[in-house]
Amino acid sequence: MKIGMIQMSVVHDKQQNLDHACRLTEQAAAGGIDMAVLPEMFCCPYDNQYFAQYGEEEGGPAWQTLSALAARLGIYLVGGSIPELEEDKIYNTSYVFDRQGRQIAKHRKTYLFDIDVPGGQRFFESEVLTPGDQCTVFDTEFGRLGLCICFDFRFQELAKAMGDRGAQAIIVPAAFNMTTGPAHWELMFRQRAVDNQLFTLGVAPARNEQESYVSYGNSMAVDPWGTVLARLDKEEAICAVELDFARNQAIRAQLPILASRKPQPW
Repeated sequence: MKIGMIQMSVVHDKQQNLDHACRLTEQAAAGGIDMAVLPEMFCCPYDNQYFAQYGEEEGGPAWQTLSALAARLGIYLVGGSIPELEEDKIYNTSYVFDRQGRQIAKHRKTYLFDIDVPGGQRFFESEVLTPGDQCTVFDTEFGRLGLCICFDFRFQELAKAMGDRGAQAIIVPAAFNMTTGPAHWELMFRQRAVDNQLFTLGVAPARNEQESYVSYGNSMAVDPWGTVLARLDKEEAICAVELDFARNQAIRAQLPILASRKPQPW
């Protein structure tokens, strides 16, 4: 399965972001990818003050754009995430579309990013956003994939649940910052891959030092042995990576961690 990771720049204009995401996805599709993955909040500045203004209900303009794009290009599309409005609530939501543009999955960020590091980042999503409550997996002709958003990935129990449900890879639209990114980004993607013996992919916005929230960038893909297959830096870029899910089975046979797990051993 060939996946295009799209590390795009995000500006303060929703339509401009949508148009730019379409252009970059078209470029990635020209390389023969099966799936494109956009970053977390790809059409909205990552700041609590903008989520309501840039948000929309399911089926809104961004949703329609992504659906039509997937159908036109004949690819799977993980639409990063956008602010989803429902009644009086705002969710950080990722939609997945199949090759015909049909929505086949939807994940609302389950663990909200509330962090206050002395001398580092302070950010409280819970001041504006509402958490989801689902473990999300979806099927393709290549195999089953898991989906979560950014801070969700810090929780091994959620990654394990996706693996237990048959995920061969976990896709993570994310936006780690300049405090958490250098410390934990690569470590976490490699750790989750090794713990669950599957592929992990993180796709982030490009870095903009002028924003109130600065993305670390560094979109990456890791195999089930913990090997980094591809990694971008801070700039806008597209990277295609091929995943061979036979690799999962080979690693699990060589190092039978999953088969050796004991139910409630302690």
